[in-house]
Amino acid sequence: MSNKEETKVTAPKKDKANASVLLGAAFLMATSAIGPGFLTQTSTFTAQYLSSFAAVIVCAILLDVSTQVNVWRIIGVSGMRGQDIANKVLPGLGFFIAFLVALGGLAFNIGNVGGASLGLNALLGVPEKAGCVVVGIAAIGIFLSKDAKRMMDKAATILGAIILCAILIVAVSSKPPVGDAVAHIFTPENPSGLLFPMITLLGGSCGGYITFSGAHRLLDAGISGKDKVGQIQGSVLRGVCVSGTVRILLFLAVLGVCTAGGAAASTAITSASNPAAEAFRQAAGDLGYRLFGIALMSAGITSVIGAAFTSVSFLKTLHPFIAANEKWFIVGFISISTLIMVVLGGAAKLLIAAGALNGLILPVTLGTMLLASRNKKIVGEDYHHPTFLIVIGIIVVLLTGFVGIKAVPNLLKLFA
Repeated sequence: MSNKEETKVTAPKKDKANASVLLGAAFLMATSAIGPGFLTQTSTFTAQYLSSFAAVIVCAILLDVSTQVNVWRIIGVSGMRGQDIANKVLPGLGFFIAFLVALGGLAFNIGNVGGASLGLNALLGVPEKAGCVVVGIAAIGIFLSKDAKRMMDKAATILGAIILCAILIVAVSSKPPVGDAVAHIFTPENPSGLLFPMITLLGGSCGGYITFSGAHRLLDAGISGKDKVGQIQGSVLRGVCVSGTVRILLFLAVLGVCTAGGAAASTAITSASNPAAEAFRQAAGDLGYRLFGIALMSAGITSVIGAAFTSVSFLKTLHPFIAANEKWFIVGFISISTLIMVVLGGAAKLLIAAGALNGLILPVTLGTMLLASRNKKIVGEDYHHPTFLIVIGIIVVLLTGFVGIKAVPNLLKLFA
């Protein structure tokens, strides 16, 4: 067979493989965001702020889009991981960011394990601590498989679809006041009081490790360079569409419950040990509770996978030993998260705190990427990062930095 004939045969296979990776990266990012913290935060804050929370949902999605596109494009064009880019911007900065991201990833991952176990409890009645062990073993099993990263892509895509369907059913069942929610996008009550939930939601959507999860997955698959910008941007937009759709549906589902049940329903949700479960139960009875179990278990497992993979991807270029033993470091990361969750418990509060922590990391990581976008040694001589993306990115950095500082007292109250 000639080289031309061989190229014709292998090209479709390569295109198909790339399409699978691009879709998998999109869902890896989306399902990393749609974790137990995502469900817990959205349910809790919706019950507290009702229709006014629509303004936070919309703002969080818009800020999420601008942040993700900025970071994915810069990583994709440079062909370098986030921590390596940071070290090019300022020597030593990459080590600092790697530490921050890994710390935030560990905090989230502990909650992810606990959240998935709560899902198992709702679905099958499995005790919480036993559920943590089951979830940890399941996640470890994926990384011990022969083709771990392909398995990771498939798990993220399938489980992401399950989450979307489960929440859609509950959103329809709760009959939310959509018109009222739309009106409050532009006229929220007490806007200043929405700052803390906004930074928490943004941190849970694109803070810490989440923004880098899909971008680092594409690097591992060899998808990078200026000629791949269109594919990379398409992948990130698909991921944000998935996470944004689920966020809106979950908000509407909980809002419908609170509107129908009044103050009693809102209080029951905010005071519940598992806020999202209570909202699903009130929306659709026992079926809703089971659907919640499926959604939370799926969200927890995919987030455990995403957090472990991305946190270790930040560490592996810092030392050759970590890179050579990546799989075992991921297994160890999951094992430690599981053990801590079994000992500590209390997933709901930890998940909200982890979201706020990742929100505080966001201005540092995004600011670094924006500086890198103007560094020709990083992005190359012939790449020009869109000016409007830089402007929007600077706005996000300033906003999240300001809101993050203002939110620190509230964050500290969670541990009081």
